[in-house]
Amino acid sequence: MIDQRSLGKRAAARAVADSVKTGQRLGLGTGSTVTFFLERLAERVAEEGLRIVGVPTSEPTSIRARELGLPLGSLDAIESLDLAVDGADEVDPQLDLIKGGGAALTREKIVAAAAARFVVIVDETKLVARLGASFRLPIEVLPFGWRQSSARIAALGLRNELRREADSQPLRTDNGNYVLDAVLGPCEDLRALELELDAIPGVLECGLFVGMADEAWIGGADGSVRVIHRPTR
Repeated sequence: MIDQRSLGKRAAARAVADSVKTGQRLGLGTGSTVTFFLERLAERVAEEGLRIVGVPTSEPTSIRARELGLPLGSLDAIESLDLAVDGADEVDPQLDLIKGGGAALTREKIVAAAAARFVVIVDETKLVARLGASFRLPIEVLPFGWRQSSARIAALGLRNELRREADSQPLRTDNGNYVLDAVLGPCEDLRALELELDAIPGVLECGLFVGMADEAWIGGADGSVRVIHRPTR
């Protein structure tokens, strides 16, 4: 039986999938919420003849999309996208995000940046007053010299640890890299922090998505969906 949180995710994901127009080029995010989105897209392809092409942000998304019969392409071939759809680990009132719980943050950010419109689908539990309130900040780093990268991140005030698999081996992203999960306290300038982190040698990308999301579609446990647009800064 589907739980209440999943009901909210499913409601939001299906609502966004129902808004997709034929001929659109889509960025396909990663995670359980996106799976609901893919499943509804596949239904529309079968029932309505919806024509789309998707660019997946991870191997699991690619596998699931192919299982569902969704046509896929590469970002190098398509170049620009009409819409990117993804979940988030946290969403603040400015629609800034923490992403990377699924360790796909670098590809997710590349795909989101290539889209004319970036939509986030979440349930109510992902909304927070400030980023870092309930989720650590993922940071993808090269395995080579990762301890030095970790120390430099800690020097910015972000205590962090290496993400590991169940067997205690370091988790590897689809890019073959490691993920450091950092404690993010109150921060007055997330954009500046994002730039500082990305400037550290060995850091590939951080899970701060600042000023990128255009809309958040939020599903409630009762199946309702509300849409929040990014405030004008």
